[in-house]
Amino acid sequence: MSARWRSPREWKLSLAVAPWIASVLMRIGMRTFRREDIGRRHPESCWAKGERIIVTFWHGRLLMMPFGYPGQTATILISQHRDGEYIARIAQWLGYTVVRGSATRGGARAFKQLLQCLKEGGNLAITPDGPKGPRQQVKSGVIELSRLSGMPILPVAFGASPRTILKSWDQFLVPHPFARAVYVWGEPIYVPGDADKEAVEKLQSVLAERLDALTAEADTRAASG
Repeated sequence: MSARWRSPREWKLSLAVAPWIASVLMRIGMRTFRREDIGRRHPESCWAKGERIIVTFWHGRLLMMPFGYPGQTATILISQHRDGEYIARIAQWLGYTVVRGSATRGGARAFKQLLQCLKEGGNLAITPDGPKGPRQQVKSGVIELSRLSGMPILPVAFGASPRTILKSWDQFLVPHPFARAVYVWGEPIYVPGDADKEAVEKLQSVLAERLDALTAEADTRAASG
């Protein structure tokens, strides 16, 4: 039996149809949620000042983040591995621009594209622990993007109940239909242009702590109703 038949995810038909179906199901699922938004004033205050934002969230909360702020889009960083192709196509169906790359493949070119996007007035969306972890550990790239662009990092978390947590490296969250869904935005983090290596490492820890706290708050609010 050929590899074509052993790997249905690589069929051209699968790549063409599955992401569209997934995007439709996500839109339908979103409409069934009982939604609550906390802290939306934070991104709004940045936009009011003419700033673009670097939205960050843990990889395990990626699924419903395209709906984090209705009416706003962003450029999303997605890795070049096989599963990333499906994620990229879903994001495009949902109206987002995609840049492909990661720390291990195509990272330098992707970084330049993201920086250019900020300079041209676009928002970014990045999972600082993606695409393969370690889970909930911030890599330095997102801090460097903020340092070089002068634009703030906006941490955000998504929680839902009822939900399923997959047994994946990132403990990927899948909300159930008609779930209570909560988005919690944190305060912007500004990185000084002259930040040295020590300062960057400290800000990595600060961002990780804020994302953990926001994620815990989102989960608590979703569970408590």
